Formats: sequence, C-alpha cells, structure tokens
Amino acid sequence: MSISISPIGIIETPFDDLKGMPIQPSGAAKIQGTIVIDREYEQGLNDLEGFSHIILLYHFHQSQGYSLIVKPFMDDHKRGLFSTRAPRRPNPIGLSIVRLLKREGNRLIIEGIDVLNGTPLIDIKPYVPKFDTKNVTAVGWLENNQEKSEFLKSDDRFIEI
Repeated sequence: MSISISPIGIIETPFDDLKGMPIQPSGAAKIQGTIVIDREYEQGLNDLEGFSHIILLYHFHQSQGYSLIVKPFMDDHKRGLFSTRAPRRPNPIGLSIVRLLKREGNRLIIEGIDVLNGTPLIDIKPYVPKFDTKNVTAVGWLENNQEKSEFLKSDDRFIEI
C-alpha cells in the first residue's frame, strides 16, 4: 500500500532552531504563530472562526530516520518509541492542539504552538471537547513526568541519526 500526503500550508513560528524549542504545546502557552494555508484550500477555512481551539497535524520535516527505543525529553530511561512523542518516527507526523486567535483570509493566528518555523501542515481539525476529551485513567511512564512539558526545552537528542 502506498499513501500520498501533501502539505496544505506552512506553520510559521519564532523557532528557527530545534534546540531550545518547547517540547509540547503546554510549554508554549503564550507563543504565537501563524498558519499560512495554500490559497487552493482557503475556502476550507470557512466556519473555523467559531472554534477556540484546533488540532494541527504536521510533518516533522527535519526528522530523519528513527529508533524504536529512545530516551524521551521527559525521562532518563529509554522507552519504546510509540510510548513517546519523539519526533523521529517511521512516519514523522506531529499533533498539537492550539488556540485559534483569529483568521485573516488564508492565515490563522494561533497561540500555544511548539513546532519549528516552516513546518509543513498536513491537516486541521476543530477541537471539540465532547469528541476529544477522554476520562484518562493512566498515562504510563509519564505519570510522574508530564508536568515537565511546561518547562523542558528541546535539545539535540533527536536532531542527528
């Protein structure tokens, strides 16, 4: 099976370097960015202004290769890749939930963005708490580490192969 996915736009952020970037949206609460949607998809943004938050799916375009066992940002132990949000993955797809501040034509002004400037956007979906919020009963190895996402920054552990 072959899958073909093309970007629908670009995410502009203040982060030109992977080092020092927030590792999750919770660590980028006040960071603003802009999504620039390709003009051919602009009409698809209609009615999005009615949502306070949106889900972004994007391509980790600086990611090369992957390891199935990684040392994640928020832990000192090696973990299975799929129990982490590490960017070096077989399919380097990222997900962030951000606040939508406003729309200006084919541009969306957002807040809480934690990605590299120039990141290719794959898709946008509205965040709907009734659909997307779950009664979570376990968060695995992150139970005692999840608060670290608010202050830890990216380093070079996922930059080189």
